[in-house]
Order: sequence, then structure tokens, then C-alpha cells
Amino acid sequence: MHPDLLYQLSLTLVPNIGPVQAKILLQHCEAEEIFHAKRSFLEKIEGIGPVRADSIKNFNGFHLAEEEIKFIEKYKINPLFLTDEAYPKRLLNCYDSPTMLFYRGIADLNAPKIIAIIGTRSHTDYAKQVTEKLVKKLSSLNVTVVSGLAYGVDAIAHKAALKNNLPTIGVLAHGLDQIYPSEHTSLARDIVKNNGGLLTEFRSNTKPDKHNFPTRNRIVAGMSDVTIVIETGLKGGSMITTELANSYNKDVFALPGKVTDPKSAGCNYLIKNNKAMLLTDAQEIIEIMGWEEKKKSDSKKQRELFIELSQEEKLIVDILKQKESVHIDDINNQSGLSSSAVAGAILSLELQSVVLSLPGKLYRLA
Repeated sequence: MHPDLLYQLSLTLVPNIGPVQAKILLQHCEAEEIFHAKRSFLEKIEGIGPVRADSIKNFNGFHLAEEEIKFIEKYKINPLFLTDEAYPKRLLNCYDSPTMLFYRGIADLNAPKIIAIIGTRSHTDYAKQVTEKLVKKLSSLNVTVVSGLAYGVDAIAHKAALKNNLPTIGVLAHGLDQIYPSEHTSLARDIVKNNGGLLTEFRSNTKPDKHNFPTRNRIVAGMSDVTIVIETGLKGGSMITTELANSYNKDVFALPGKVTDPKSAGCNYLIKNNKAMLLTDAQEIIEIMGWEEKKKSDSKKQRELFIELSQEEKLIVDILKQKESVHIDDINNQSGLSSSAVAGAILSLELQSVVLSLPGKLYRLA
């Protein structure tokens, strides 16, 4: 275990310190240093102040963190702190990304293509058919399917992923010491066994209380490239997840349904109000997300030889060569350039047809 794990876990237990405040604190010092810092230093940090500084200095719940470490070690859980390499990088772009995640499985949380499939617990046959067909069509892209392991569309999405040999991740609204609903225990086991994973921000002995589900839903939306709503009413978890995805500037698709069907009312509302794109075929997702298979062109290579790039442009091109697509925040961090210099260089590269802009503030080489 990481030597700092005790303090990392403890940070999630401090009253009045949520994910947003934890992020602020970690910009100034490491987890252990937060607890050893002077009160005067902590209260001067913008967004912390005297009340939260007192909460940190008066914290006496280290024994709870120690108990959680015993659980983690016993059941071989992988704790993922905000600063860990394996932490879902897409979540870091969300203002309220969880301070700590608990993971059991081997699916890559930073896979190149991650889709969230969500929907009502009480689904129609139409929803089942579309979900299965959609996952099958996307299977050639080796997408990772994320959902909430709930009844209905969630379970269908997980099972379809397993059937098509795709990694799938179930995001839970409780600790890893249980599975809810209990009827999905065997499904959860199959997910882990077949290169998938179970992910949660909740410690062991945390029950699946009602207020945990919206909290869980932000992870589903935040760690995915795109959220796909199969079927939902006007209220419920899927609508909350969609609102979160929109707030994170994520792409959202919704499957249209009959105007007389209350189970499609939510999808129709999202499409009507431009909160989701109309989904009729998997190809639409592939095109919008820029996931078409790229054909290498000798003519493009020849053309690149005649393009004179600045040092900043060369630096960004080198970064983009490392991955299929790179988020603007990662370009800023890796390049070491100012945000304005990066923006100017990228614009120049786009005008020279060297770089393409993708949804979700992602960029790739043309």
C-alpha cells in the first residue's frame, strides 16, 4: 500500500471537506502535509477558511481510515487517489471529481474509448433490442462500456458488453463489500472475471442509500467520452446523469421513442431541448466522436514534409502522436506552455490541416 494512503483516506473523512475542497487543498500540499499544516496556513487558502481549517485540525478519525485499509488489503481492492496514475483522467476534468475511488478489476479506466449506457430500470423490449444491437455494432471499436449495474438498461448494457467480449465497468452507489441489487451478484462476478471492473467512491459498509445514486451518477458521466440514454421518463437517475454529462461538456445521445410512451418521455425531452443528440444508429456516435478507422495516407505524409512548424507546434504534434486523441488540459500540462500559446498553436495547426478538433475538447492528428 502507498505510505500516504492513511492520510489520503482520512482526507475523505474530514467533515466539511468534499471533493472540491480536497482538490483545492491538494494544489497546495500533499495529503499528509494537509494534516500537519498550521491552522493559519490552511484558513488562508481560498475556498477553505477558518471553519474547514478547524475541521482538519480537529479531525480524529484516523482509526476509520486504518479499518478501511484492512478491508482494502484483505480483498485486494485498488484504492485510487486523485493523483494516482491509474485514476480515471477524464474525471479530473470535472470540478467535483471524487477524492478517492475504490476499484476491483483490470479494465483500463483510461481506455481510449469509453461509453456510458444508461436508462430506466423498467425497460421495454425495444430498449433491450436497441441496446444489444448498439453494443454489438460498437464492439469492433473495442469500446469500454460503463453503467450502474442497476436493473433494466444498465444490466442489459453490461451483459451485451460481456457477450461481445468488451470490457465493462459497473459504477456502484455503495461499498465493495456488497452488491446492490443482490440479484446482480453473479453479473458483478462475471464482469470482474471477464476483464471488467467494479468502481465506487464509497467505503466499505456504505449502504446503497437513495442519496448515493446521484453521487454515483456523476462518475458514470464524468469518466465516459459519451453518455447514451436508451430509455427514461422525465424524472429519475438517467435524467440526473444526463444533466451532469452536459455540465461536464460531454456528448450525450438519446434514443427517440413514441410521444405517447412515458418511458421515452425523457429521451424525447432531451432531444427536443438540445440536451442530447438524436440516436438512430451506432454510426452516428462513431462519426460525431471521430472514431472512424483512420486510413494512413502517403499523400498526407508527403504534405507534412512541406509544412514548416514552429517550436510550439512541433511540441504539440509530438504530444498528439502519443495517443489517438488528447484533451486540451493534458496538452496544456504536458507542453508546459501557457494556455494562450497552446490555443494559438492549435489554431495554426488546424488551419494547416495537421490537427483535428473533436467533441469534448479533444484533439488528434489529421
